[in-house]
Formats: sequence, C-alpha cells, structure tokens
Amino acid sequence: MNNNSEEVEFTIFDTETTGLRPQAGDRIIEIAAIRIRGNIRKAVFHSLVNPQRRNSEAAFLVNKITDEMLLYAPLAGEVLPKFLDFIRGSHICSYNAVFDLDFLNKELMLLGRKLPEKVVALDILTMARRLLPSLERYSLLFVAGKLGIESQQEHRALSDVELALKVFNRLKDMMRPKGITDLNSFINLFSVNPEILNELENQKIAQIQQALDLGFKLRIKYLARRDAAVSQREVIPEQVLKEKNRNYLIGHCCLRNERRSFRLDGILHLEII
Repeated sequence: MNNNSEEVEFTIFDTETTGLRPQAGDRIIEIAAIRIRGNIRKAVFHSLVNPQRRNSEAAFLVNKITDEMLLYAPLAGEVLPKFLDFIRGSHICSYNAVFDLDFLNKELMLLGRKLPEKVVALDILTMARRLLPSLERYSLLFVAGKLGIESQQEHRALSDVELALKVFNRLKDMMRPKGITDLNSFINLFSVNPEILNELENQKIAQIQQALDLGFKLRIKYLARRDAAVSQREVIPEQVLKEKNRNYLIGHCCLRNERRSFRLDGILHLEII
C-alpha cells in the first residue's frame, strides 16, 4: 500500500436515491462513476435504476428524477453487477462516502452480492475537512467554490461525480507540496474502511510499544488537524492513550520541547530511532 497515488486507479462515484434511509426501504435510482489514473480519465459509468417504488417528493425536489423517467430504466440486478465490474481493481471514492456506501451495500445485499473483498473506500468530504479545517461548512458546492471551481450542482449522479472529481483533484494537488503522495497516507487519512483503519492503528501502536520497551525515540511525520500543516518531529514516547474512541501518542516533543499528544490517525509515517 505504498504506491504513489498517481500510479493507482480511483473510481469517483455518486448515487441519487428515493430518500435518505436505505434501511427504511429507500433505493438507488441513479448511479454514476468516473475511473481515473493520475489526471487521465479511463472510463465513465452511468445509469438510471428502476427502484420498483415511487420516488419521494422530497427526493424529487432535489434530483428532479420523475417516476416516468425510471419506469423503463434497468433494475438494480442488471445495473449493479456492471458497476462492480467497472470498479474492479480500483479504489472507490465519493463525497460523503458513508451515505453512498450504505445505499450501495444495501442494494448489493438484496442481490446476494457485496463489494469486492478489501476494496478501499475513500471519502472526499473527509479530505476537505482535513485539508481545509477552517471552513464554516462542507457541502460539495461550497467546498468547490472555496477551491476556485466554478460550477452549478444539479444533484444528478453524473454531474455530481464531475464536480466531486474536480474537488478531489484540487485537494490532491494541495497534498503534493505537503509531501503526501503515497497511497498509504491517503488510506490512513481518508478511508472509511474500519478494518483497514484498525489494522493501520494497530501497526502504529505496536511500533510505539516497541520503542517504549527499548527506550528509543520515534520520528513521526504528522498532519495537524488545526491548520493541516505537515511537520517532522522526534518524540520520546510515554504511552498510547485512548480517549473518546481515538488513540493518541503521548510523549515529549523535541521540536517544541514540551509534552504533547498526537492523534494516531494524523501520523503519516512513524519510525523508531
């Protein structure tokens, strides 16, 4: 997982739905995706999906998708297997990934299918929050505007993917001067996969414990949450503390010459010295 992020393929995707609650019976009515490698577009996927139920009035007011538009659209059983083929071998991303993944996983469960094992899912909304920590809100259109991207948001799957892709690329460009270009850092910072994140945190905890056992210092590369600045620090570790479901490295920071705490999910690289 140390590939350069420019050398792997990402699929940016989006869904439109009949409502906000898949567990209450809301369904996907449109899905779209763009597959990229670096700045090169590899392929585009788009389809309406017949949900076999009416679109809600609230959803229609947002996406303007009528029941008549969906009447002869293919069913999820036809569309989603093609979508799984489309994303195979790529890392999937969306803006507010938890929402889209909840719907996607529910639809796949109804078909007796699931996402490929160990597929990496990244959240562009989390990217925005971590790299632009001082914004007053984080809607896709607002973030795009703050990044200098002029666009109208149509709340249709393909147009939202186009906008999310522009935001993704602009945020990725912001990471390059910070030295954040490897896929492992992308996953550490922006993944919504609990299993992968737990594995990464456990690896860091094991390294910290080894340093404690040996009486050695740590060198860390750290992304601060307050201002998204990246710094290199040497730390004399004292303990790993869990607080409010977050793990922290507690230790003496040689750079600041004071006792500091560092969120483990902000540590991009860690080595014993």
